[in-house]
Amino acid sequence: MIHSYYESSARARIAGLLDADSFHEWLFAEDRVTSPHLAILEQPAAFDDGVIIGQGSIAEKQIFIAAQEGGFMGGAVGEVHGAKIVGVLERAVRDHPAAVLLLLETGGVRLQEANAGLIAVSEVMRAILSARAAGVPVIVAIGGQYGCFGGMGIAARCASTIIMSEEGRLGLSGPEVIETARGVEEYDSRDRALVWRTVGGKHRYLLGECDMIVPDGIAAFQHAITASIEKGDDWSLAALEQEHQLLADRVKRFGACKDGRDIWRELGWADPDALAMMDNDEFVAAAQGHRAK
Repeated sequence: MIHSYYESSARARIAGLLDADSFHEWLFAEDRVTSPHLAILEQPAAFDDGVIIGQGSIAEKQIFIAAQEGGFMGGAVGEVHGAKIVGVLERAVRDHPAAVLLLLETGGVRLQEANAGLIAVSEVMRAILSARAAGVPVIVAIGGQYGCFGGMGIAARCASTIIMSEEGRLGLSGPEVIETARGVEEYDSRDRALVWRTVGGKHRYLLGECDMIVPDGIAAFQHAITASIEKGDDWSLAALEQEHQLLADRVKRFGACKDGRDIWRELGWADPDALAMMDNDEFVAAAQGHRAK
């Protein structure tokens, strides 16, 4: 039986990804470490503030993990939520696990505690880079219903490795935000084909913004995570300069493209409309010669 990563909760993802009985949670939901701001605004709280943190093992390799729960406020980041993720990363600098795994599913920062949330996201970015500088790979998995947007979309790109499914989405502003700001003529958030060919997993993989793309299954994500841990992390100046050059080349090469399909044609796809219909294995095999890096 294939257990869908997309449809699973944060706790179900942890249970499916980690070795059996290896997960040890930090700050249990029973501890009720919740946001100090939501009650004042008469908003519901979650006893884990929408993120589960702890340690466990994958293929007998010790890892630290933080998993955002999209079912609570769309995985949005607030003060406590962000501090828990930062704490995992800072502890990794001290304890040196084999990797830190971030299961990201978030629409960005909570409007109800925006300033605190923005500060928290900036601290997450700093902590990711500190962990990598200390020799601890930071692996991001994206495949949930809410995608990964806002400041955490930037934080994801600070990681060593990004693993996505076709159903996953990664970007800065979400489709609804862009439509509100620029109008439906600019970006129709209800056009799901348009959304996925702009921020979906296949498009991000072709642009080189995600390192691995997998089918929607917890076992598939587990296999990719294990491979990423074994691969390690290239924290060299040359690797960072290559990433910056990739961004510069992208603007030059694709700046005039109006749609994801135009980019796919530029990358050499003779029939870009067929791309969306390919299963994961067929797509990955075909994409090897049609990636931006």
